[in-house]
Order: sequence, then structure tokens, then C-alpha cells
Amino acid sequence: MEIFIYTLSVMYSPGPVNFMGLNSGLTGQLKKTIPFFIGVGAAMLLLFLLFGYVGEALIPHDDLHYIALVGAIYTFYVAFKMLTAHLDNNTDQPSLSSLTFWNGFFIQALNPKGILVILPVTTVMYPTAHITGNMIAIVSLLISMGAAGAPFTYAVTGTMIGNKIQNRSWLNMLNKIMGIALIISGLFMLKSFLHGIQVIV
Repeated sequence: MEIFIYTLSVMYSPGPVNFMGLNSGLTGQLKKTIPFFIGVGAAMLLLFLLFGYVGEALIPHDDLHYIALVGAIYTFYVAFKMLTAHLDNNTDQPSLSSLTFWNGFFIQALNPKGILVILPVTTVMYPTAHITGNMIAIVSLLISMGAAGAPFTYAVTGTMIGNKIQNRSWLNMLNKIMGIALIISGLFMLKSFLHGIQVIV
């Protein structure tokens, strides 16, 4: 039980994936963003299975800062797309393209926060709870479904807020705020990379 409490509390906290989910709800793209949520869950499942069966040797803890760098770059790219998108006042649909399965997969797979959630679970909590063999796959699948539900929950919240805002200029402003929030998330990833480099030096 403590495994689920730990993972869900971390996954449902604010972060790049959840900010993107919130933005999809604000811009009225909840249904179109379902592949994104599936991509997030798929990335978490793959990482859980890899670390669960291979262990920490797959990606040494000291090399996480390189993943943080790639994750920061990808997050900045998505933030740029979000900041440059514009909601048309004459239509109900935003001009921002929908988030795809691969957007969700890569942003989650390259998110050091996700890996830092997985490492203690697979290397400490799984063995302590005697989760081995097929149970690793079953528990990992359940946790990954929770991971997909996190941005979905944020998206539903965004939809409820977006439905109450009729002025498209306000939605454009919120879109920009979400883009800035993504940039801040990317900066934290970049900070992790720089800190890792300093430790090596």
C-alpha cells in the first residue's frame, strides 16, 4: 500500500506532464489528448519494467543528469509550441495541435522526476514487499495507470475552468502561463544537469 501512496503523491504533484494536461483541458482538447495520457502511462510502465527486472544498473544514479538535460531540451520545445500557439476568437477550437502519444511518452520517459520515483520503488520497495516475478509487471501496470490518470485529472480540472471562461484572450493568457510553467519545470531539469556536471568535475 505504501508503494501506491508514495508513487501517486509524487505523480499527482505539479510538473511538466501535469501542466501539459492542465493546458489541454483549458484549451478544450481533453478528448484529443487521450493518446498523450496513454503515452505517459506507457513510458512509466516501460521504465518500471526495465528497472524492476534489470535494476539500477540500467541507468546509474550518477548518469541521471544527462537524462535531465535531454528532458529539459524537450520541455523547452513543448513550452515554445505552447507559448506561440494562439486561440482564435472566431472559432471554438484552439489552433494548438493536440498532444500525441509520443509527446506523452517522451516527456515522461525523459522526466528525471519520474525516474527518481521509480528507482526507490523498484530497488527498495519491491524487494521489501516481496514483489517479484510476474507481480512486478502487475504492480507496475497498476502504478502506470495511475501515472496516466495524473495529467488526465489535471486536464479535467482545466476543462472545468476553461468552460467558465468565455473570453478567448483569457484562455490565451492562461496558455502562456502554462508555457511559462513548463519553462520553469525545464529549468529545474537543467539545474539537475548542471549540478550533476559539477559533481563529476
